[in-house]
Amino acid sequence: VQLQASGGGLVQAGGSLRLSCAASGLTFSSFATGWFRQAPGKEREFVAAITASGGATYYADSVKGRFTCSRDNAKNTVYLQMNSLKPEDTAVYYCAADRRLWATMKGQNDYWGQGTQVTVSS
Repeated sequence: VQLQASGGGLVQAGGSLRLSCAASGLTFSSFATGWFRQAPGKEREFVAAITASGGATYYADSVKGRFTCSRDNAKNTVYLQMNSLKPEDTAVYYCAADRRLWATMKGQNDYWGQGTQVTVSS
């Protein structure tokens, strides 16, 4: 199983980025997927999750209204659209997948991607 995250970069505060996570080696449409982030010196934290069908999404309070998680099961890809970015959004962002939604949201995923760096300058 591979989860390949991409789309990170350097952006000014107020800007936008879209992260992608391409999955292979699993029946993607059977897996809930999530995004997590880890800033330097901080613990990894939950950002967003989406059910296997894409019918429901969940967000951390810190990103609600600014980030949107979506997926295209035909392309085995999950996305994280990040708008109105703030310097405190700076972190390495990871995608993750698990058959269990609760595990996805709690960071107890079976599968993790390698991370992509997002840096927001003030």
